[in-house]
Amino acid sequence: MILWLVGMMGSGKSTVGEMVAHSSGAPFLDTDRMVEQATGESIPATWNRIGEEGFRRLESEAVARAAKSSRCVVATGGGAIIEPANRTAMQRSGTVVWLRSSLDHLLGNLGSGSGRPLIADADDQRLALSTLLESRETLYMGVAEHVVDVDGRPLEDVAAEVGELWS
Repeated sequence: MILWLVGMMGSGKSTVGEMVAHSSGAPFLDTDRMVEQATGESIPATWNRIGEEGFRRLESEAVARAAKSSRCVVATGGGAIIEPANRTAMQRSGTVVWLRSSLDHLLGNLGSGSGRPLIADADDQRLALSTLLESRETLYMGVAEHVVDVDGRPLEDVAAEVGELWS
């Protein structure tokens, strides 16, 4: 069974995913890294070259490849849940956990937002991130079997809780 971690950029999906994978002995996959490996370039470079639609197509291909695994932990890109086929693949192949974060927590983790195409060039990053969060919350809630709040918690504690939900 696959453990899918969903949530906004900056919520800790990759870090928590690596921790859970390490403690469980399961392989770890990150859909952003899978896209980077497929293209040979960074996410911002791919985004700038082929745009959001092209990036989402590559992201969906990464989700589909990960969904064929037997047992692993997968950290998804924050927008992977936008595509209905991705949500279906996640739900059919494993357990989906939403790492829920407040806007302030996300902003604190993201810093300047460099490397994050959807907010890097925004005049008002708080507004841009808030708009994204509002547009995605219902999708996260709909796809997730479990919700784990991360604000104010050490990521080790979050990983332990996520690991218990998966076992």
